[in-house]
Amino acid sequence: MARMHARRRGKSSSVRPYRKQAPSWSNTDITAITKVILELRKDGASSAMIGLVLRDRYGVPDIKLATGKRIGDILKENKVATSIPEDLRDLMIKALGLRKHLSENKKDLHNKRQLQLVESKIRRLVKYYTGSRKLPAGWVYKPENAEILLSR
Repeated sequence: MARMHARRRGKSSSVRPYRKQAPSWSNTDITAITKVILELRKDGASSAMIGLVLRDRYGVPDIKLATGKRIGDILKENKVATSIPEDLRDLMIKALGLRKHLSENKKDLHNKRQLQLVESKIRRLVKYYTGSRKLPAGWVYKPENAEILLSR
């Protein structure tokens, strides 16, 4: 599949092995895994970072196979999930950084274009999340309000 804003294809990479059960060597203690997930979230880690830490430090190659739930579902159950989905939040942080850079470097045309592309991705995601009701129906991305939204 081609990239969103370029007419080229990406490099293929490795694929996880197809499994229906967690490997015998992996850690499958559900309460311990949930406790670690909640501690890492309290420290401010994203769900992607939580997955990496569980894989590298705790020997859990796949959280869904070990617990039967995804990291996001575990966070929602314990009411520590963010109100804005993480992929949208990351793009908003990227757009804020680009805006800050462009306020200092007004002639940087390459990053001006990158800001346009990032905000286009944000608008696409907002359209998707409002349609799937993960965001309220009237939710709109405004660069002026993005910093306030991210500080919550």
